[in-house]
Amino acid sequence: MEINLVELWGRMGMPVRCVALVLTLQALACVTVAIDRTVALYQSRMKSRTLAAAIRPALETGDHQRALAVANAINGCHLSVYLAQALDTFVVRVGAGDSRDRAVEFARRALERKGDALSRELNRGMNVIASTGSTAPFVGLLGTVLGIVNAFKLIAASGSGGIGTIGAAIGEALVVTGYGLTVAIPSVLVFNWLSRRIADYESGMINAGSELLDRLETLDNSAIIGGLEAGAAPDQSAETASPRSTSMVG
Repeated sequence: MEINLVELWGRMGMPVRCVALVLTLQALACVTVAIDRTVALYQSRMKSRTLAAAIRPALETGDHQRALAVANAINGCHLSVYLAQALDTFVVRVGAGDSRDRAVEFARRALERKGDALSRELNRGMNVIASTGSTAPFVGLLGTVLGIVNAFKLIAASGSGGIGTIGAAIGEALVVTGYGLTVAIPSVLVFNWLSRRIADYESGMINAGSELLDRLETLDNSAIIGGLEAGAAPDQSAETASPRSTSMVG
């Protein structure tokens, strides 16, 4: 049995057409969000690997200024924004004369606030997919109800309840139900897949922040000050000793 969708659309009443249009808009919104989140996660993961390789030498030598510059130089990476917030807070607090432990505590609080903000950004648009997955079957069911109501109107107008009278109306009602399920099922699957990937990325981001705090906590004060001086060394005049005379403290 073949279904001519164009012919079916032409026979649909205006209420059922509106329901079909709503389902189409929901499907398009889900596709848009899914593509946007997938691309954003992929780019962020790739840049996170670049960041990890670039920032590790600076952290191992205690050069927090250079580590902060590396994190700020990588755009479009949630991890770089996350780590840069902690490094910036730590450098500012140490520069203001705070002890290492106090500076680390400020950095931890900054990470918590930034983590919440980045989590909201990573999950942007996910409510659209979740809402579509949960409401599309009911929107399709609404189209079914409206189609059946239209079928009863045809029966009342013709005075006959034969299949030839109501067949098209019943058919459009069932098609809209199937359309709703077709939109809802992939939406639920995509939502679960994206949610898992976002949760994995957030977990890795939190672990990276925790590792950074561990490094800051175990670094002695002389290394901290030495790292800050090493980061500021390029701003000094050329009359000082040669570049090799300024060492990074490990």
